[in-house]
Parts: sequence; C-alpha cells; structure tokens
Amino acid sequence: MSAPEQSAFRAALLDPTCPVPEGLGDGRGGAAGRRFDVYRNNVASSLAGALVEGFPTLCRLIGEANLHRLAQPFLRAHPPRDQRIFRYGAALPDYLAAQRALDSMPWLPDIARLDLALRSAYHAADAAPIDPAHLAALSPEDLASARLHFAPSLRLLTSDWPLHDIWRKAWQADAPQPGAAAQHILITRPDFDPVPTPLTPSASRLLRALLDGAPAGVALTDDAEVAAFTDLLSRLLAARAVTGVTIEHPQNAETLP
Repeated sequence: MSAPEQSAFRAALLDPTCPVPEGLGDGRGGAAGRRFDVYRNNVASSLAGALVEGFPTLCRLIGEANLHRLAQPFLRAHPPRDQRIFRYGAALPDYLAAQRALDSMPWLPDIARLDLALRSAYHAADAAPIDPAHLAALSPEDLASARLHFAPSLRLLTSDWPLHDIWRKAWQADAPQPGAAAQHILITRPDFDPVPTPLTPSASRLLRALLDGAPAGVALTDDAEVAAFTDLLSRLLAARAVTGVTIEHPQNAETLP
C-alpha cells in the first residue's frame, strides 16, 4: 500500500463521513462495503473506550456519554501513535482547553492532566526507596548540598485551580465543596496504586527545583523555607518516593545509599 493509500485508509478508518477506500475487498471478490463500516465502528468504539478507561475522573465529571461525544472528533484529530492502547490520549488535555463549549469548566484540562499523570505513575518502573536513616545522619552542611533522587513514579502537577479538591469531590460524594485556592498535586506510589496529595504553591516550587537537580540548600534560606522543606521531605520519605541522595563535595560526589 502506497503512502497516499495509507493516508486515505487512515482517514477513512477514523471518519465515518469518508467513503470506503478503493481497492478494499470482502475476501470473496466483492467490495468491502459494510464490512469496512463494522471495522471502522469497532476501531472508533475501542479508542473511545480507551479514553473512558484512561480518564476516569474526567468521565465522572462530565459523564460517559459526553466523553464519548468528545472522543469522536478527538480521535480523528489525534489518532494513536503508540500501539499500546493504555498510552492513548496524551493530547486530550490541550484538546479540551481549545474547546470553547467547555469554557464554563476551565479546570477540565487539568483534570485530564491529573488522570494522565496518575496513569503514567501507575505504569512507571519500580525503585527501592532510600533508608531515611541515611538522610537523618547527614550533617546540616551535607544536607544543604544534597541532591535527591526520586522514584520514577513521582509526578508533580501545577494548576491554577483547586485541583485536588475537585478530584476528591468527583470520587467522594460527601467530600467538601472545592475551595477557591490553587492546588498543586504531588503524585507518589508508595505501594501499588498512585496517590495524589495537595501541595501549596511554595512547596510545589520547591519540589520542582529539587526535581530539576537543585541541592536541598535552595530551601534553607529562612525559617519558613526550612519548615516547608522539612514537611515536604517527610512526605516524600513516607511515600517511599526518595530513592537516593548525592552529596556534592568540592572535589567529588558521594551517592547514598
């Protein structure tokens, strides 16, 4: 099949308004006809189902029927680029942000990003956590120069919306109504399933710096930042999200454990 024929087949496969591509048969010498229509419907249904399964919070907020309706134009604009169907939908948050009909729910793109991050964290590789005693034994000077290493499953989301409150309300009917303040989210996987927890914007900025390789000393400039760093480090250790630490010395680097 030539490149133009492949393009025509792909377009017809995802768009029910397109005619059946020329040259397709039913295996018995006849035209593909309804057989192709059935195949096309199965493909679209499978991709829409993958979005429903892959974006469970989004589905709870807008309903499965509405997500299916959104899926039809989305899958035509963004066909799968990975044969692993559980990875499908990475472009959905930006797609939602461009839909003017959803302007009354401006947090939906971030909810989709949260669902994506939770899914990504679930499938991330395992990693052994550091023994907290290694960090407790560090001198203040070594701790200030320490660069932390994190589990592959750790994720950080930044949002202008009360994202964790919205997520919790979607899954817990008796949860409080979402507040008004922005909430950033830390995702860890202490056991089998990823866990989202809210972070303040300042804690989020601190964690972003650590993820970018900054030494822990970036947090130790005043009492408020020391307290924020101590709280964040406690959370990360409790969630088994710290896997190692490198101490930067003037002449060499020492990695623990």
